[in-house]
Amino acid sequence: MQIELNGKPFETDAATLADLIDVEGFEAPSVATAVDGIFVPRATRASVSLTEGLRIEVLSPMQGG
Repeated sequence: MQIELNGKPFETDAATLADLIDVEGFEAPSVATAVDGIFVPRATRASVSLTEGLRIEVLSPMQGG
């Protein structure tokens, strides 16, 4: 299915947000996620089903000032 991941078109077979994070190699404990602009807590990622056209943001903390 086609989704948008971090602002870019992206093709995935992942069924849930947790699957997407795992398959794409993100460090699950240290990223923040949002679906269509709504924050998704880590504890609920496995219950968020992915569907065509969703906008997914996966943000990693960055050090600096």
